[in-house]
Amino acid sequence: MKSMDAGHLLVVEDDKQITDFLIQGLTEAGFSVDVARDGREGLSKGIESAYDAIILDLMLPEIDGIQILECLRGRNVNTPILILSARRSLSDRVLGLHKGGDDYLIKPFAFSELLARIHSLIRRTRKGLELTRLEVSDLVIDLLNRQVFRGREEISLKPQEFSLLEYLVRNSGRIVTRKQILLHVWKYQFNPSTNLVDVHICRLRERIEHPERPQLLKTIRGAGYMIGGDDEISS
Repeated sequence: MKSMDAGHLLVVEDDKQITDFLIQGLTEAGFSVDVARDGREGLSKGIESAYDAIILDLMLPEIDGIQILECLRGRNVNTPILILSARRSLSDRVLGLHKGGDDYLIKPFAFSELLARIHSLIRRTRKGLELTRLEVSDLVIDLLNRQVFRGREEISLKPQEFSLLEYLVRNSGRIVTRKQILLHVWKYQFNPSTNLVDVHICRLRERIEHPERPQLLKTIRGAGYMIGGDDEISS
């Protein structure tokens, strides 16, 4: 399996030629890329999955890019978004940034510039996420000392279990898929035959759950896993 260190991106673009160009270039640059070819699919993926950045066209079928921006930001989805559009007027750029875009690149574009802007957005966001403590419900992660507590009880975790829990808590309230977990925790591309994630989720659940406390780690049928939130639970 190939190591993938750059991050996980969502490309929302209905032009097949541009999409194929982006997939090839971003994959060669080390990114894992998901694609949505209309606005409705793009909005759904942007809400349900965790990405390091989103590349968003404005002129899309079903739902346009401005509506996607409004919906994502209205749901407190803070994924950095690079608008990639043929709309070149100052008013279009101002509107896109005002509605929640983090950067704006006009088509046609140089791939090297797009790549530099994506790296900049991700770097800026990750720097802002340099926390020392993460919390969800009564679960606390001390990132400096690499300790985990449920209430007053300290939980002993192996390094990979700690990394898995940290990734889940950083995305609390959002579904993360097995593919995303493999990418972010193990740096692997998705291998549908591996049960690596399921085994570690099972072990992690045994360590952090308590019969007298609310359930934290949830399995979302047909989708993935989540800590926090009110989605339907499947043990």
